[in-house]
Amino acid sequence: MKNKEKQFSLQYQSSEAIRLDKFLAQELQKHGYSRVFLSNLIEQGQVTVNNEVVTSAKKLLKSGDEVSIEIINENQPSDLVAKKIDIPIIYEDEDVIVINKPNNLVVHPGAGNFDNTLVNGLLFNMKELSSIDETRPGIVHRLDKQTTGLLIVAKNNQSHYFLSQELKNHEIKREYIALVHGKINTRSGTIDAPIARDKHNRLKMTVNQENAKNAVTHFEVLERFERYTLISCQLETGRTHQIRVHLQWINHPVVNDPVYSKYPVENSNFGQYLHASRITFIHPSTKKVMTFKSDLPDFFENRLQLLRKESGN
Repeated sequence: MKNKEKQFSLQYQSSEAIRLDKFLAQELQKHGYSRVFLSNLIEQGQVTVNNEVVTSAKKLLKSGDEVSIEIINENQPSDLVAKKIDIPIIYEDEDVIVINKPNNLVVHPGAGNFDNTLVNGLLFNMKELSSIDETRPGIVHRLDKQTTGLLIVAKNNQSHYFLSQELKNHEIKREYIALVHGKINTRSGTIDAPIARDKHNRLKMTVNQENAKNAVTHFEVLERFERYTLISCQLETGRTHQIRVHLQWINHPVVNDPVYSKYPVENSNFGQYLHASRITFIHPSTKKVMTFKSDLPDFFENRLQLLRKESGN
C-alpha cells in the first residue's frame, strides 16, 4: 500500500483564468494523479495558492499564481482492496444502500488507514458500487469515524449523481442526536456561522469569515440533565465536522469529542456522543420519498440511562 509524502510547487502562466483542479490535473497527470483524486486533496486542505490554503476546486487562477500541493496519502484507485468487514445494512435495492454505520469505522481510505474502512468492506460485500469518485466508490456523503448512524451508498453512477444533486440542493434531510456539555436554556435555535479549515491545524475546522463556506445547523432540546443537554440537530448544509464545530462555537461541545471539546475525553473507545438518527431522501429511480431511522447505539443509550438516574429524570 502506498503511503508517501510528495510536494509540488507550480506557477500558472496564462492570461486566461483556469479552475484550480483543472490546472493541477493538467500539470500532474504525468505523475499518475487523476482530477478526482486532486480535487479530494483540495477539499482536504492540502493545496495552497499564494501561500493561502484553498479548499474549493472551482477557484480560478490568474497568471502568476503560485500553487503548492502536498500529497500526504497517495491513495490511488489501484490501492483500494476488498476486506471482510461487518456492515449493518438496513435497506438495499438495485440503486441504493442505507447503512447503520458503527462506531470507530472510517468511511473511506486515507490518513494512514487504507484497508480498514467502510469502502473496503463495501468492495468485499457488494458487486456493484458507483464509480464517479474512484477513490471513494459508492460514497455519497460521510460520517466521522466515531459518529454512528445512517449513511447512504450509491450502487451505480446514475443514482450517485441524483443523490449528490439532492445533497447539493439541501433536499436530503438529516437529523442527528447529540449529548452536549452544559444546559441549553432555549427550546430550540439556529446556528448560522460559516466554517473554514483551521489555518493552524488542517485536520480541524473552525468558524471563520475568511475563505469560509456557509453553514447552518438547527437544533431542538430533547432532554436536560444537571450538567448536560440532549438535543436533536438538523443539517441545512453539510460541512466537514459541522455539528461538532457549531456546538463548540456556542460553548456546548459534544460530550467526549476528542477534537473540539475543551473537556477531558471520558472514553476514547466511544468517541463523541453524536448519532445520525434519521435520514429522508427521494429515491433515484422510483422518486418516492424514503425515510429511515436508527436507534441510539448501546453505549449512548446506557449513558443516557445513567444520567437520568443521576438527575432523577
